[in-house]
Amino acid sequence: MTEKHIMQVSATDAALDLIKDLQKKYGDALIFHQSGGCCDGSAPMCYEAKDFYLGDQDIQLGEIGGIPFYMNKDQYERWRNTDLIIDSVSGIGGMFSLDNGTGRRFLTRSSVCAV
Repeated sequence: MTEKHIMQVSATDAALDLIKDLQKKYGDALIFHQSGGCCDGSAPMCYEAKDFYLGDQDIQLGEIGGIPFYMNKDQYERWRNTDLIIDSVSGIGGMFSLDNGTGRRFLTRSSVCAV
């Protein structure tokens, strides 16, 4: 019998450092949502929780740096055999993401997993 892989999300030290900086500025009530490709590509977007409304189709994959990380269910079905590693690199963040203007941005890396 083949076991179904459950997607996992983790973060690099660089991403965790950026999260800490954002928490200092905005507080702990933050949320991540993996963009599905509109506007800012497939960037993980960080918002103040009060500014982002989750829908019935959003599922929580886990937490990084104590912040819940969500993805749309349709996107999850396509990516479910891929673990996500959230990193931070130099650059301009997503237009609506809190990392915009910091000189750093979140970036999703992936690891395809055997089912």
